[in-house]
Amino acid sequence: MNALERLRQCTTVVADTGDFHSMRAYSPRDATTNPTLIVKAVARPQYQGLLAETVTAHRGEALAQVTDRLLVRFGCEILAIVPGRVSTEVDARLSFDTAGTVDCARRIIERYAEAGIGRERVMIKIAATWEGIRAAERLEADGIHCNLTLLFSFAQAVACADAGVTLISPFVGRIMDWYRKRDGHDFAPEQDPGVLSVRRIFDYYKKFGYATEVMGASFRNTSQILALAGCDLLTISPELLEQLRQSDVQVARNLDADRARGLAIDRVRFDEKHFRFAVNEDAMATEKLAEGIRLFGADSVKLDQLIEAQRAA
Repeated sequence: MNALERLRQCTTVVADTGDFHSMRAYSPRDATTNPTLIVKAVARPQYQGLLAETVTAHRGEALAQVTDRLLVRFGCEILAIVPGRVSTEVDARLSFDTAGTVDCARRIIERYAEAGIGRERVMIKIAATWEGIRAAERLEADGIHCNLTLLFSFAQAVACADAGVTLISPFVGRIMDWYRKRDGHDFAPEQDPGVLSVRRIFDYYKKFGYATEVMGASFRNTSQILALAGCDLLTISPELLEQLRQSDVQVARNLDADRARGLAIDRVRFDEKHFRFAVNEDAMATEKLAEGIRLFGADSVKLDQLIEAQRAA
């Protein structure tokens, strides 16, 4: 039995890619995408036809609608491979627009419905800003499941759980990147700030019985992944999935809900002013959240440009 198979015994494995051809080999239950992954996929020759078909079929529609259709087309292809759910991301340029995020999410769900995909198989990815969390709260009340992404702080995690979101995606690798740059050295798994952040969130959720799932994301190496064995879900790139498949290392359950329920943890709440102050006090979270929104926003612009270029072809 390889390390990937062992990991599956205690954690749901999710593929973190827009390259749906590559995920077939790893049999993930779910899959996640984001603008960066979709841009990378669309640039590959094997996906050029998918882009061309989508643009041609909807040439008369507004750019935002064509973009939604392209994202959903990728999602549908992924759902033909995975038995579970796909996460499709709202445009990062709406990260501070609650109403705009809700409208975009509903359009995406409508596109999936037109393709015969029920909302139980789709999660809408939204940046975990205060506005994004409020949008997710409204969507969840309407039965639209949300995956709150760009999550770097405990305050974000608590606010998401209190809003009743389905799932959060703490960014392990990006947290570690910030501390490695600040401190000038790498971290062993047990001291990795990204790993420790996810463990804290997981323990808090299980202690107080939150239904919100924790899905570690943005891994830099397999050591981070294995240090979080036992987490509800872990979304992993094809490159790291392959490394796990090629490894025969033993996998120990490092996160345990039963153990977490016995921990002495204080419950906390965040209204808007306390949320904003807590995130502001965390320099890493403030910087990485802003950077993540900028990068995803820039890739949304690149995707728009690829669609416009195809329209002009």
